[in-house]
Amino acid sequence: MKILGIESSSLTASVAVVTDDVVTAEFTMNFKKTHSQTLLPMLEQLGRMIELDKKTLDAIAVAAGPGSFTGLRIGAATAKGLGLALNKPLAAVPTLEALAYNLWGCGGVVCPILDARRDQVYAGVYRVDGWNREKKGTLAEWVPEPLLEQTAIGMAELLEKLDGIGEPVTFLGDGVPVFREKIEASLGVPFAFAPAPNNRQRASSVAALGLEYVKRGMTVSAADFRPDYLRKSQAEREREEKEAGNAGVTET
Repeated sequence: MKILGIESSSLTASVAVVTDDVVTAEFTMNFKKTHSQTLLPMLEQLGRMIELDKKTLDAIAVAAGPGSFTGLRIGAATAKGLGLALNKPLAAVPTLEALAYNLWGCGGVVCPILDARRDQVYAGVYRVDGWNREKKGTLAEWVPEPLLEQTAIGMAELLEKLDGIGEPVTFLGDGVPVFREKIEASLGVPFAFAPAPNNRQRASSVAALGLEYVKRGMTVSAADFRPDYLRKSQAEREREEKEAGNAGVTET
């Protein structure tokens, strides 16, 4: 089975092809260029390097959100365009689930955080050690086990929830440099931060999880796919606040 992965939910732009249990190719950049400039050229270059016939793909996996509204829209448009052109299904992989998958096999719990501004993060809490706790000594399914589904949440509230879980936690994602000092000052349980090779989004994780989704029949048509933004964009919120303020003004 051959899956194309697309990740553009934040500053990271990444494309990858996973063939069964092998990452055939991956192209990842963390650089200040818009994904509209980088994503398709990266995909074309990767395809040339591995002589990829896109018709041989079984599905296209895309980071479905949350994340940057612009980045998600570009990734969604790319995935939908390819899916429609090739008549291939899409696997909509939650951004934070794929990010947690970078640390598969890690003990304790994993907490990916993305900066959502206004002292909030997009976050989830996952167990990724791979073992079935009900049947000791047996492997669980090859997907992260969510203890807190991805959500938009205040950082202080998230740290309280992690203390409540009471297990060592490993953080990753672009929210780490923003909130590292708060984590170090406030979190009561043991914690660590993922190293550079694993601390940002990777299309190979999106593709690998997408392969598991395809096996389970968890796909959508390209026409039906929609990103999961989790909350309204800043522009939408500011417009609503302005409209609410205007509604409260009466003419004299």
